Amino acid sequence: MVRVGIVGTGFVASRRAEVFQADPRTQVVATAGRTWEKVTQLAASCGAKPYTAWQDLVTADLDLVVVAHASQFHGEVVEAALQAGKHVVVEYPLAVDLTQARRLVHLARQQNRLLHVEHIELISPIHLAIRQAFPALGRPFHAHNRTCVPQRPAPRKWTYHRHQFGFPFVGALARLNRLIDLLGLVRSVYGEWQVAGEDPEGYYTSCYCRALLTFADGPTATLVYAKGEQIWQSERRFKILGEQGAVVIDGDRGELIQPDSSGKGTQSTPLDLGDMKGLFSQETTWVIDHLTDGRLLYTSPEASLYALQVAKAIETSSLTGQSVSLWEPTPVEPG
Repeated sequence: MVRVGIVGTGFVASRRAEVFQADPRTQVVATAGRTWEKVTQLAASCGAKPYTAWQDLVTADLDLVVVAHASQFHGEVVEAALQAGKHVVVEYPLAVDLTQARRLVHLARQQNRLLHVEHIELISPIHLAIRQAFPALGRPFHAHNRTCVPQRPAPRKWTYHRHQFGFPFVGALARLNRLIDLLGLVRSVYGEWQVAGEDPEGYYTSCYCRALLTFADGPTATLVYAKGEQIWQSERRFKILGEQGAVVIDGDRGELIQPDSSGKGTQSTPLDLGDMKGLFSQETTWVIDHLTDGRLLYTSPEASLYALQVAKAIETSSLTGQSVSLWEPTPVEPG
């Protein structure tokens, strides 16, 4: 029986708790979070003990700590849990500070404990469909990923806070990690970041972030992430252009575009993007399988660390107005 403690009370924490409770190999025994009412509600739903402080939870009698709260606090909770000899599952990012993230990967190795950074975008039907179609593109030369989410009024929550969410491509690391998984190591980046409606406490009403990436093997990519009250149109587009074709994802629809038989026009093949529901359940079961049966995980902390390194380089570029090279020193290679 794997005894689980959960730090966080939001959607992800609740979904994971449901899976842990339904699996006879695991049991949620402790919960903690920022709002006591939500902590006790989650604890009551799975017969766990509620803790007023995560510091007490990570030293309790349990085997696995799941970290699923504001990005700003991931690093300190993960570090305390590893030092207490616990296995750790954390929602991306591993930490908002790159130096701390590197230290955590090293600490997990020293402690011989699992450190798993969740990246369900890599097991999503969309990514798997892109992966399957990828060889048909030939040599890729450009990718474009644009996510724009209008939200009025903007919620006053940690995802709209400069420090709690972090730099957009750190807090939304999945967008960047997907590109790296497809196109490999990054040579250089250039970034821009704007926020609107920011108050003295650090909450804002909108943000817009754009990054230009050049990959080691030659392809370039444009990455846009925007949300809030000043974003007027919803967009969710992903496109990869290659020498022999293109993959285009627009919302819930996808297609592979290739030359037709005449060589003068194009033909389109629909991609099966499947159902996005149940990914956290699938991911949680995968972790349980790893802990109990040794099943290999679908990603490594080193891969997430590399994506974080690229995200922090984009942040540096957005603050300095200069492009940033990642070629020297040699970056941590994706696992």
